[in-house]
Amino acid sequence: MDSSVSRSTSVVSNLSFLAVLIVFLISSSSLTSTEAYDALDPEGNITMKWDVMSWTPDGYVAVVTMFNFQKYRHIPSPGWTLGWKWAKKEVIWSMVGAQTTEQGDCSKYKGNIPHCCKKDPTVVDLLPGTPYNQQIANCCKGGVLNSWVQDPGNAASSFQISVGAAGTTNKTVRVPRNFTLMGPGPGYTCGPAKVVRPTKFVTTDTRRTTQAMMTWNITCTYSQFLAQRTPTCCVSLSSFYNETIVGCPTCACGCQNNRTESGACLDPDTPHLASVVSPPTKKGTILPPLVQCTRHLCPIRVHWHVKQNYKEYWRVKITITNFNYRLNYSQWNMVAQHPNFDNITQIFSFNYKSLTPYAGLNDTAMLWGVKFYNDFLSEAGPLGNVQSEILFRKDQATFSFEKGWAFPRRIYFNGDNCVMPPPDTYPFLPSGGFRPEVSVFASVLLPVLLVSLLLLRVSFILTVLPLTNDSVSGSVRVRPWLGLF
Repeated sequence: MDSSVSRSTSVVSNLSFLAVLIVFLISSSSLTSTEAYDALDPEGNITMKWDVMSWTPDGYVAVVTMFNFQKYRHIPSPGWTLGWKWAKKEVIWSMVGAQTTEQGDCSKYKGNIPHCCKKDPTVVDLLPGTPYNQQIANCCKGGVLNSWVQDPGNAASSFQISVGAAGTTNKTVRVPRNFTLMGPGPGYTCGPAKVVRPTKFVTTDTRRTTQAMMTWNITCTYSQFLAQRTPTCCVSLSSFYNETIVGCPTCACGCQNNRTESGACLDPDTPHLASVVSPPTKKGTILPPLVQCTRHLCPIRVHWHVKQNYKEYWRVKITITNFNYRLNYSQWNMVAQHPNFDNITQIFSFNYKSLTPYAGLNDTAMLWGVKFYNDFLSEAGPLGNVQSEILFRKDQATFSFEKGWAFPRRIYFNGDNCVMPPPDTYPFLPSGGFRPEVSVFASVLLPVLLVSLLLLRVSFILTVLPLTNDSVSGSVRVRPWLGLF
């Protein structure tokens, strides 16, 4: 009897555990992807601040500002697109610094027609060169939003909006819902608007402080999985101690037979290449991407070459190649993770910033081009690459060329995680060893020292050692064993 009771209790407890597990899995799957997580930038996000600056007879005037708090991910051309859904029957009377893509049905209004009457407006930035009377601060950049580390002066974008048919007090205003952000494609997920403490503003003379009537924030996070299932870059590896060049994995960014659009891949030896890349089209037509036919089919390849080994230092060469025939990368950046970045000594022709995603861990670096020199990565062709070298100081406790230690753990290009080769394919150390360590000075002085020693020995032979007479020929010769010198 007791055993049957215990068995029943065990079955019940197992069923209870199973039920709890199922509930947990269902709740986990229902979580929104606003919790998108980037291990190298765990706190990166785009925060939108909506400041109500004044009231109007039927609504309010607000300034909306986007702050790109992501360390290395930016929004490139053609720029951001912002959308939301009104809580009531609001309309947009006017906008400065931005515009909606559609006006919607405003037929019920007579005389003064609103800028937009849609329930779910879509807003885009104005282009550079917009007349000054349609601009405000931080507007009109074509939607381009640079990363916080690379270009903090251009990491914000603003516009002014006049909202009607809305509340006219803090108690009657309703915050918009269902915010969406395209940057320029999918990938960002926005959380709900949260009312926060009103923003305070300091006048230019710093003698007076004003504040918004009401403020709410919206936070948007990025997920590469949501942005696209196929990667956009890959990594290849090589070293001085092994002749093997490890290329990007095959089909790292997709395979040619899986691409349905015509002209998705182009052979560089195609006749009349320029006319194929830029065919005659109507003004405003956006051509589809066109990459060079390669084994990996990636628009971007990052090559990491272990170039030199010195006594106290070692050197790496990095080359970034653009295989995209229809896209130039301006304000590009690369993020690399390697344990020796805590002892970086010198970097040539790139800008450098150490990223510390976690306290006490300094193994991540952000690299980008020097302004007006190599910050512009041209489309595929002879000029479609940039390169630099990095000199590291060795930490004798950790440094090694074995087991792929000299190669990066992870590489990002423009915020996207690049495909790495499988670890078992990395260039390995030959069984007989590799080129011995030499210092920079020793490599120059060693030949000089060898020549000096040789001259000293010759001088010693000719001036110190005695000569012998040859009894047969009567000539004088050096002792036979002296030939060993």
